[in-house]
Amino acid sequence: MSELQPLLQSDRPESSEIRTPLRAEQENTSESFLDVKNDEATESDAAQSSQKSEYDPSMHRTLAHPTSNVDTMIHLLKGNIGTGILAMPDAFRNAGLYVGLFGTLLLGAICTHCMHMLVRCSHELCQRLQQPALNFQEVGYWSFETGPAALKRYSGTARRMITTFLFITQMGFCCVYFLFVALNVKEVIDHYFVKLDVRIYLMILLVPMVLINLLRNLKYLAPVSFFAAILTITGLSISFFYMLQDLPHTDTVKPIGSWSTLPLYFGTAIYAFEGIGVVLPLENNMKSPQDFGGITGVLNTGMVIVACLYTSVGFFGYLKYGENVKGSITLNLPQDHILSQLVRIAMAIAIFLSYPLQFYVPMNIVEPVIVNHFETNRAQYLANTALRIVLITFTFILAACIPNLGPIISLVGAISSSALALIAPPIIEIITFWAVGYGRYNWILWKDFAILIFGISGFVFGTYASTAQILYPSIN
Repeated sequence: MSELQPLLQSDRPESSEIRTPLRAEQENTSESFLDVKNDEATESDAAQSSQKSEYDPSMHRTLAHPTSNVDTMIHLLKGNIGTGILAMPDAFRNAGLYVGLFGTLLLGAICTHCMHMLVRCSHELCQRLQQPALNFQEVGYWSFETGPAALKRYSGTARRMITTFLFITQMGFCCVYFLFVALNVKEVIDHYFVKLDVRIYLMILLVPMVLINLLRNLKYLAPVSFFAAILTITGLSISFFYMLQDLPHTDTVKPIGSWSTLPLYFGTAIYAFEGIGVVLPLENNMKSPQDFGGITGVLNTGMVIVACLYTSVGFFGYLKYGENVKGSITLNLPQDHILSQLVRIAMAIAIFLSYPLQFYVPMNIVEPVIVNHFETNRAQYLANTALRIVLITFTFILAACIPNLGPIISLVGAISSSALALIAPPIIEIITFWAVGYGRYNWILWKDFAILIFGISGFVFGTYASTAQILYPSIN
């Protein structure tokens, strides 16, 4: 699964030989790393710059199965559309109808721009290092390693921070998936049979969730993933059918939400735009990577579709169900309709089958750290199995402790998604291009600072508001 590669540990050693960056490293470390390069470049710097500009990373990639533009578009949509889209009506409830409408489009534009920033930094670093491709962690590492001498010591920390937030993000997704399945199954069972606490359904799901995640080969999960995608598309289409029936007037809902709930909107919305981790491997694996960027490129086209879907679901879902909207729009569908109950079952099955793909990422981050302590193949196999059971049980415990879908989604988005999608890219771009310059009047620098402040603000206030709602759910 090439789209998962940036979420895994890099197998390239950190000590590998690299080419000298554009700026000489004998500069005094006390000098500001924001200064542009000196006007008088040495002949060696000029030669290195010429060599760097002649290196095209895409021409040195060896791809067994390169993807077409259409394939890349499908993977991009799949990487960005998950449970977050079903939570957008709840996000609009926290923001208000029109703040949610324009805010989602704006946030989608900012996230898309940050994806472009990450790709641009990857290209710059690939040229410096004469490497065909880099993943997310490697881009973070080499931006510091080839940046100002004063920051070089933090290159390993940058790699570890990105890996940590990737782990937190994926474990958060797994927790949301677990709870999503339990809540939708509960809605159906409550209507036709007997009402039980959601924690009972979580306990019932624990054993089958462990069993399906004991499959270690992603090849066996490919048809499962395809079937889950069909169920997701079908369920989302039927949900749209219900949302568009007998829509009330826009005056029946809040046009603008309160300041206290706006951070909850931010957390949920940024959680929905969850696909920055798949951007680099998708571009790296394309047959025509030059078609990925640009105004009408694959990235912009795909993210426009994603933003429009999110906005539509959020707008019409909130308009339809108003203040009664729940953490997933499927929970608002009428209980007395067989079709809507089938939607809940279909979406529950789809998310249940999608859990192993989400779990594959954190498992591969932690597995080498644990398994390498064992020598025999049998011991490593048993350690791998035990680790899987422990991590799955951990997501079960989190879901059981906080059986409220909305705040969990907002918390995961505020903590980890904002760090990866809004905070890491501007920091990486600032450090990567410190020796090249930031354009006229340093506009790139000021733009990155603005995005960074926005991301940090969302991180802080979103985390606080989500935590407060989890601890004191009656306040909201």
